[in-house]
Amino acid sequence: MSAGVSGKRAARAVPAFVILAVAIVCLLLFSMKSGSISLSWGELLRGLFVEYDARVAAVYDLRFPRVLISLMSGAVLSCSGLLFQAVLKNPLADPGIIGISGGASFAASVVAAFFPSLYFSAPAFAFVGGALAFLLIYSLSWRGGLDPVRIILIGVAVSAVFAGLSAVVGGIGNASGVSLTVSGLSQRTWSDVRLLCVYAAAGLAPAAALAPACNLMALEDKAVRGLGVNVDVLRACISGVAVLLAAAATAIVGVIGFLALIVPHIARRIIGSDHRLLLPFSALLGAFVLLAADTIGRLLIAPHELSAAVVMSVFGGPFFIALLRRRARS
Repeated sequence: MSAGVSGKRAARAVPAFVILAVAIVCLLLFSMKSGSISLSWGELLRGLFVEYDARVAAVYDLRFPRVLISLMSGAVLSCSGLLFQAVLKNPLADPGIIGISGGASFAASVVAAFFPSLYFSAPAFAFVGGALAFLLIYSLSWRGGLDPVRIILIGVAVSAVFAGLSAVVGGIGNASGVSLTVSGLSQRTWSDVRLLCVYAAAGLAPAAALAPACNLMALEDKAVRGLGVNVDVLRACISGVAVLLAAAATAIVGVIGFLALIVPHIARRIIGSDHRLLLPFSALLGAFVLLAADTIGRLLIAPHELSAAVVMSVFGGPFFIALLRRRARS
């Protein structure tokens, strides 16, 4: 019976995946072509495959990496938020809100300011910073259980502390003439694409393997233990993968709030709560949302830009308030 229900849900999910995939391809093509340098499709294809064109080269070196990083960052951040919401049993969990991204950003800032030769190891250091932030928040929030409101309040405080420390490190770095990692999607290069690919693959593969386990986390700990599963080990594994995903994106593009909160909620309404389908759908939807935010930011006030983080804050803030109000009523 359950297999039949699962099959029906999977069948209903197919159109949603197809529509979203087509939307991503359309947005990808539009974003690659749109910007300060206007090119026709013929000029773009000819410059890429036939003969050298300085304008096409500029688009290839600057816009293409930005688009690809937007897609990958959106995917890994959304999966990170989904995993955090599952492991903390908190629908308001977001690595940016609860301070994980703040800890990762601080560690990446320290590397950029004082150890620039270790730039390509920045995501690994960001993972350490994010993991320490998570352990701090988890230990301060635990009172015989995890209170969602306490997690949010402590996470906001920890995030503020790390933001202040990052500002101090940034001031020291600027005073000494050291260039810090650029926060945002602008000026990203193919080296950043390759770096993010490595860490994204290292996080998304175990995340996919842990998707069935995320379904178990919706149960009470006693019930999970009754199934012969070590809840503590499972929670640690899911948390570690979630921190890795958040840290990888944060080290490359900086802190982007609300994305990891909004996308899983929208995905659940479309695809349901089975993480085996929810995880890949959240990855695709997150890629689409962040690329859309970056494209809007590039084109809305051209030739100037709004960062994707600002665009997400404008839309994500009201969404977060609405979730808080709904939770208070329930």
